[in-house]
Amino acid sequence: MARVAMLIDESQCTACRGCQVACKQWNDLQGWLYSRTRNRGSYENPPALSPQTWTRIRFSEYEGSDGFRWLFLKEGCMHCGEPACVAVCPTGALKKQENGLVSVEPELCNGCGYCSQFCPFHIPRLEMDVLTGQGKVSKCTFCQDRTTNGLLPACVKTCPAKALDFGDREEMLAKGLKRVEELKARGYSQANLYGAHQLGGLGRLYVLVAPPEAYGLTANPQYPILTGLWQNVLQPLGGIAVGATALGLLGTWLIARRRIRVEQMEEEE
Repeated sequence: MARVAMLIDESQCTACRGCQVACKQWNDLQGWLYSRTRNRGSYENPPALSPQTWTRIRFSEYEGSDGFRWLFLKEGCMHCGEPACVAVCPTGALKKQENGLVSVEPELCNGCGYCSQFCPFHIPRLEMDVLTGQGKVSKCTFCQDRTTNGLLPACVKTCPAKALDFGDREEMLAKGLKRVEELKARGYSQANLYGAHQLGGLGRLYVLVAPPEAYGLTANPQYPILTGLWQNVLQPLGGIAVGATALGLLGTWLIARRRIRVEQMEEEE
């Protein structure tokens, strides 16, 4: 099965946030904190991804050779070619499908939070039960229920600026590279395509008019070293004493990191 991808032309994005609305409508996601949103002194609304917000537009100020401009970035799961979240998930709740999409099965999630710790982009979010403290992971799935039935993701279908496209990854790559050349010919010397090769090639490809860092993206994200250690060494050794000890130490570190991430998400809210 051919791998699919979403092409996001940030040079055409108007930050209308229709994609955010369409995502919530199709996936039956609640408003921020299940209540009315409010102005927090920023154009960004909501302020961060959450269990109820799987995609959002990030605003960044940029001073380039052609003067000041706003840069917009459609945030969400990158559907990495080498997904660390899948490698560390102990229950199989996160899976890489044949078409390259990284799916989520919440009923299998045990709330360990490993995916949120190991993801180079810190995308997966845990929805915490206030009574039990148990978490369930959620993130963008590229509307898998639509795309597996020949439909476009809800955000792509609704984009009025036609900044979004979806289909065979090779076709999206070709379109993205062509668009970059068009932008360079128009004077956008820093235009580039992000996601072509990072982490085994991303399922979310961005046409950018400035360096990735200007959008808040890591130019060269790295597959976490501990992911391979966890997957190839510590898990197989789990049945013997040394493995148990190592697992215990790593588990302690992960629990501490999970608490930090939960606290960070609560501060964002």
